[in-house]
Amino acid sequence: MSTATQSPIMLYTEQTPNPESLKFVTNKILYKGTADFREEELAKEWSPLAQSLFEFSYVKGVYICNNFVTITKEFNYSWEDIMLKLKEYIKAYVSDGKVIISEGFAEAMKAKESETGVGYEYTGDEAELVKKIKDLIDTYVKPAVEMDGGNIEFKSFNEGIVTVVLQGSCSGCPSSTVTLKSGIEGMLKRMVPEVKEVVSEMG
Repeated sequence: MSTATQSPIMLYTEQTPNPESLKFVTNKILYKGTADFREEELAKEWSPLAQSLFEFSYVKGVYICNNFVTITKEFNYSWEDIMLKLKEYIKAYVSDGKVIISEGFAEAMKAKESETGVGYEYTGDEAELVKKIKDLIDTYVKPAVEMDGGNIEFKSFNEGIVTVVLQGSCSGCPSSTVTLKSGIEGMLKRMVPEVKEVVSEMG
């Protein structure tokens, strides 16, 4: 049995808009899809890599997608002190060919989402809020945006901030920012008092 020689794992870091999060990018596909671990419980069940990263006291969240891992740290640590350790750890983990995400994760999360109407990373009261926000966007915002040849998708809700993805003609359109701030943000704040701000990413 011939074993193909593996190309060595390369790894570099990239800044993200959030100073508490850093992207660790590899030259290998880690997981086709997205896996967001905001707490250790879910990681224990589904991702040996995320679970082992949570063992570092400064790791607050782990997001795995395609060829990168985004780590959100506890705010009282600085990246200078921990970045190298994490970099070496992830590189060694991937080089050893260990399991990143367990089989069946995507299916299980899809089932959970269709059951609750929200993503697997939300629980309890937050799940209720997210369902309400998604319904409002789908009912009131989407149809208007579609008429202009664009699309809007709910992406995440975290500590009062709703992130949406703008696609099609909305992506990069100057008036979409105005629509977003005056229209969507205004409506969501009125209907869901927990919403503090709406921000967008380009799709």
